[in-house]
Amino acid sequence: MMTNSRNLLTQLLRDLTLEESRSEKEAILFWVIEHEWKLSRTDVIAGKMVEVDDKRLRQILERLNAHEPVQYVLGETEFYGRKFTVDSSVLIPRPETELLARLVIDQLPRSGVKKVLDIGTGSGCLAITIALEAPNTNVHATDISTEALSMARHNARKLQAHVEFQIHDILSDPLTLGPLDIVVSNPPYVLESEQQDMEPNVKEFEPAVALFVPDADPLLFYKIIAEKALASLVPNGVLITEINELFGQETKALFQIIGFKEVTILQDLEGKDRFVSGIR
Repeated sequence: MMTNSRNLLTQLLRDLTLEESRSEKEAILFWVIEHEWKLSRTDVIAGKMVEVDDKRLRQILERLNAHEPVQYVLGETEFYGRKFTVDSSVLIPRPETELLARLVIDQLPRSGVKKVLDIGTGSGCLAITIALEAPNTNVHATDISTEALSMARHNARKLQAHVEFQIHDILSDPLTLGPLDIVVSNPPYVLESEQQDMEPNVKEFEPAVALFVPDADPLLFYKIIAEKALASLVPNGVLITEINELFGQETKALFQIIGFKEVTILQDLEGKDRFVSGIR
């Protein structure tokens, strides 16, 4: 059925029952319209005609109204200007992780091959971005989840990035990929007690194994990653991690105790402690 896209947006706003503000719901729906019909915001405002599949539209609305993230509903998200396939086996990449990618890329020279390891790669967004932005880099990536690694490999093929992926449990398996120039990780860091304050689209759909750590041991992953990275990095090699904003000073102190030097806390665009880096 042919429909005026401006009228379609009005209909979708009426049928989308989420509690978000009108502007937030419009942002979701413009994303849907762009994905499904390749229409820009300008096209919609101009009322460009589109062919609508009612069954497909009902499926999308049902999933959105059940609080499923729009990225999972559409099967893709954008990271560093590229489209990555995602589903509920992997975390949805966040904007702050784009800053983490930038921090790693800025450490890499324009010439000379360097070896980088991404621990807990998920969708592969970080490792793939590094490989594409710094093509002389030898990029490796690990994850505990076979489903996540399957998704990461799919994204690498789709985006034509060369990354070596490997199943690995950083908490229990030895790290045998050294010597490394840079280790980067965005490990689980959300406290289990923080679940109660999280939106349903996160806590009910995104993989818990990639999100949560016990309240009693919030730096669990950082301690193991730092210890194994210190043993695997070349002299003056760099460890960079994304962190829980609540534990910036504690993570910095931990890295220093383990043996890293020039340990630094870096902020995200909102001025929150978001990254800690150190030099072997």
